[in-house]
Amino acid sequence: MRIGLYPGTFDPITLGHVDIIRRAAVLVDRLVIGVAINRDKGPLFSLEERVDLIEAECKKLSEQTGTEIVAHPFENLLIDCAHDVGAQLIVRGLRAVTDFEYEFQMVGMNRALDSSVETVFLMADANHQAIASKLVKEIARLGGDVSKFVTPEVRAQLVEKFR
Repeated sequence: MRIGLYPGTFDPITLGHVDIIRRAAVLVDRLVIGVAINRDKGPLFSLEERVDLIEAECKKLSEQTGTEIVAHPFENLLIDCAHDVGAQLIVRGLRAVTDFEYEFQMVGMNRALDSSVETVFLMADANHQAIASKLVKEIARLGGDVSKFVTPEVRAQLVEKFR
């Protein structure tokens, strides 16, 4: 069984994330969405809320793709999380050249820790390249319409958070 790991904070999950998940799901038999616990980032949504939002979105994607998609919180090294879930493949989304510079360094470090776990990059769809969770939260906080960037369920949660 080919298992992939798509890690991130997903605070919140955006249409860009959903696009990468949908495309990654056809590459593997099981896709684990690694929900990073990163206290330094001070997430808007709790871990439980992020997992719930991801599970709701992934249920639909799993039905569409036929691939098992599960959420898995983690707070350890990414390579250790990959070992924990049995992943042979780490999936990363790229929006721009600046993403690549950071990801290039991460791949080098992860390969030094375990060269048997491969990293695959998926370019963001052109319609989603500008989407960043940080910007989505800022737009929502200031009362802007985020419906072009997130699903209706996530939009409702953002509106509630900033009410």
